Amino acid sequence: MTTMTPMTTTTASTAVTAPLSSGVPALGPERPVAWPKRTVRVLPNGLQVVLAESHTFPKLSAQLFFRSGNSSVALSNPGLADMTATVVRTGTESRSSRRIEEDLRRMGGSLGTSAGADTSAISASGLSEFSNELLELMADLARNAVFISEEFERERRQRFEELRIERTTPGFLASERLRRVLFGAHPYAIVSPTEDQVAAYRREQLEEFYAKHYAPTDALLIVVGDFSVAAMMAEIERIFGDWKAPQPEPKSWPAPPKQSGRHVHLVHLPGSVQAQVLLGNLAITRRDPDWFRMVLANSVYGGAFHSRLVLNIREQKGYTYSPRSSIHALRQQGYFSVHAAVRNEVAAATITEMFYEMDKMRSLPITAEELESARSYLTGVFSLGVATQDGLLGQLSTVYLERLEENYLENYRARIRELTAEDVLAAARRHFDSANAQIILVGDRAQIAEQAALFGDVTEYSA
Repeated sequence: MTTMTPMTTTTASTAVTAPLSSGVPALGPERPVAWPKRTVRVLPNGLQVVLAESHTFPKLSAQLFFRSGNSSVALSNPGLADMTATVVRTGTESRSSRRIEEDLRRMGGSLGTSAGADTSAISASGLSEFSNELLELMADLARNAVFISEEFERERRQRFEELRIERTTPGFLASERLRRVLFGAHPYAIVSPTEDQVAAYRREQLEEFYAKHYAPTDALLIVVGDFSVAAMMAEIERIFGDWKAPQPEPKSWPAPPKQSGRHVHLVHLPGSVQAQVLLGNLAITRRDPDWFRMVLANSVYGGAFHSRLVLNIREQKGYTYSPRSSIHALRQQGYFSVHAAVRNEVAAATITEMFYEMDKMRSLPITAEELESARSYLTGVFSLGVATQDGLLGQLSTVYLERLEENYLENYRARIRELTAEDVLAAARRHFDSANAQIILVGDRAQIAEQAALFGDVTEYSA
């Protein structure tokens, strides 16, 4: 027989709620990064191969880089490397563009081609079981691309539309003008062709760039993913080993001009309801001994969402949503920039605050709290950035394209952690060139011309 427990009656009582804490929880200990096994080899034809095993998912990501980009032909044919990369994607001697798309769908893969100032690249990703086919497709594009007239003309028409959009985009116009001002006769000054220059492209020019610059002798292949290193290397040697091509000729270009004093460059964009503000000066590359100091200084100044610049002109003054400063590390010469899109009437006030925070960074050491916050932010973002196959591939590409030390990634967090407030002050004084910074303003002349004149001589340009 089951014994029933008598039911008890309870009376309601007033609940006591603990007060909510207003403090921010302390950060937990930094977790170690589990670095994948890395293998580096150079094939007899000069192709450098970097393999990183990552068995988390049954997929892989691969990217084939050529150390030639738009700067290689910027003085003669601006944007030609970009157009070449776009058309390379459209077919080879044995594969039409339609077949390429069908093969990718079958493999669950993706394919991309691109070109920047210093590199051109072919990338692919997909399931590991199709690794050989993906690599064969990449090699086919790198070695046997055909520049079909119809595909070339279609991409040319698309580029015309992109150029027309660029010429109405304040951010693009500001970046374009800053690069021209900072780099002068150097190819880095040119970021985009004109419509007339694109109209003058000939298919034979793309073929010539492809033949000269898509070469194994100065190329880099990085593969990250779920594979056996021995089997993957054997396949790479089979697919790429007999590839022969001439080594690209080295180029020499004039040095960028030295700026003396601030100068304002106003790009007139009729009817614009806001102003694009951009300040900049020449800076350093990743190979410079000051690189880590500069990264930390930039983070405190304007490179993070909790930076001084954001707290000043976003949180306190409400001039803009997201101001930002950046270090642009091109291969031969870097530059530093500060940008914000603001209401027309506060353009001058925004520039004033940008320089105020810049000069403050150059005058006084940052606080211990700022130092710790910036170090935690940079090391945390770095850890997140290498947590995926694509992220790790991107970090590895920086190391090997820039020819940094082999343990650069493994030592990154420790290098950031050992920096001091004095390091940040020294970097700001050397590389935040407040006295000679160039000022770019894009907007309606009638709304911003008087404000522009407050900061020095003004040169005006048409959008």
